[in-house]
Amino acid sequence: MTYLTARHMFIGVAACLAALTGPAGAAPKKKAPAVAPAPAAAPLDLSTPEGVLAANRKIQCDLRDGVAVTYYWAGDAYSRRQGEADKLLFRAEGMNIRHCATVKDPVRGIGYRLISRELLIYTDPKTGKVLSKWTNPWTGEVVDVMHVANDPVNSTSYLTGRDGQPIRWTGTLSGDHWWTNITVPLFYTNPLGGKYQAEVGGTYHATEMFNFAGTVSDLVNPTRTTAESSVAWVRISDWLPWMRMGGREGVIYFNTNGRKLDNWDQLPAVMKDEIAKNYPAWTSPPPLDDARPNETSWTYFLDIKEGRKTLPKRD
Repeated sequence: MTYLTARHMFIGVAACLAALTGPAGAAPKKKAPAVAPAPAAAPLDLSTPEGVLAANRKIQCDLRDGVAVTYYWAGDAYSRRQGEADKLLFRAEGMNIRHCATVKDPVRGIGYRLISRELLIYTDPKTGKVLSKWTNPWTGEVVDVMHVANDPVNSTSYLTGRDGQPIRWTGTLSGDHWWTNITVPLFYTNPLGGKYQAEVGGTYHATEMFNFAGTVSDLVNPTRTTAESSVAWVRISDWLPWMRMGGREGVIYFNTNGRKLDNWDQLPAVMKDEIAKNYPAWTSPPPLDDARPNETSWTYFLDIKEGRKTLPKRD
């Protein structure tokens, strides 16, 4: 509601009288019929599945089908082995370009499909340059660095969750701030392993942790089709296969953070240069009807080794 001062009211009344009487001696004009203003759209209601679905879509992409958004994050990768201090192995810079499409499932109802491709490059902690070679600190071997180029990375979300229940807001609201944590424990057959992983090990074992945050007023604003969001990504996993650790005990962990960019051009120069030289498809997401299986760091490595994909040529 707008509150008027006496001066505003006086000006408004005078303007109305002038409009009704016109110049002195003029006949009064007919009053135009009043037109009711269009009702304002209601803010998203996070207590309803429909509001939660829309809010999640605004965080992940855009309410409009086919409108691309870009996430960027950066941080460090460390080793963790029994009996020794953690080592800083390299820095990591990542991006994901995505868009969404509205979908409907006969059981789970209305939802959206997120279609994306992502890139994670490893850089020298001292120079910031993209690594082409890396010296394994435990073996002394110099190996070729294989950066992550996962294409596609797709998912779907619906009004009904995988548990058969209506989805609900699982984040935290505090004043005008919201945040949400997503922990994804992973334990599945390693595409690089043999037939007897249950007997001799080698099963892929990792945990991915995501944290998103923003402001409630922006998230529920009905005039905004996308929401500002910061992101933190942490992963604990087996050694990356290109490191050639040969089954040595230990894990690698990443700790990064970033945000949804206002536009693709806000990516840092090192990332844009890398895309221009080696990954030109990463200027836009895959098509909305992309039906390919998802790519992971490990399936990408397998595709390279078996000749289905080729690595960029580096100096």
